[in-house]
Amino acid sequence: MILAVDIGNTRIKGAVFEDATLLENFVFLKTELQKNIQNILEKHKNITHLVVASVSDVEKQSFSLFEKDVNIHFLSNNDSFPFVNCYETPKTLGIDRLVLATGATLQFPGQNRLVVDAGTCVTYDFIDENNNYLGGAISPGLKLRYEALHHFTAKLPLLSLQSPQHLIGNSTAESIHSGVVNGLAFEIDGVINQYKAQFSNFIIILTGGDTEFLAKRLKNTIFANSNFLLESLNQTFQYKIKND
Repeated sequence: MILAVDIGNTRIKGAVFEDATLLENFVFLKTELQKNIQNILEKHKNITHLVVASVSDVEKQSFSLFEKDVNIHFLSNNDSFPFVNCYETPKTLGIDRLVLATGATLQFPGQNRLVVDAGTCVTYDFIDENNNYLGGAISPGLKLRYEALHHFTAKLPLLSLQSPQHLIGNSTAESIHSGVVNGLAFEIDGVINQYKAQFSNFIIILTGGDTEFLAKRLKNTIFANSNFLLESLNQTFQYKIKND
């Protein structure tokens, strides 16, 4: 059994896998890392490998407590991946984007793939049908957009995520919700349309913490899976042990 751990900008997500089957998943704060990992290992005593992908500032030594119980693997840009990395600055490419590209390559062979990861940031990653990773884009996510409107203006309030009632906001709050939510949905649809205009035989994968909220607002047909990164993390590790 494998425990896959994704350390993001705001939260930690984890999942226990038996081969390719996801048995249970978890979400917790970075300050609760050791306590929660310990609880997971006690509950699933057959876990033999702990696989970590991190885009955050959590130190590797935070996992040293578990070295006696499991084999720990920290994925990095130096690992083997099932695609040709054509990024101009490959060493700056986040491990989360590499993992997502791996999952898309292995799960959807022979297709052009666009992975949209909607979390703190929205990342777009494109892998063509010949398994070339070409790059993508990075954009502010929903929470960052709300925060930016508040922090960089004098009077706009800081609001929490909420579905806009109307396209035309009839109050300051409704105008913010409309601008943030509809703006990101329009952006994602617009990006997808640009890719579809250039490439055929195409699949769009939407994942990340805001997957369910955004999926119903998009006009394009997508494959929505909020656990896609964790599944891809398991697949990346399986690929790594077969090809190292």
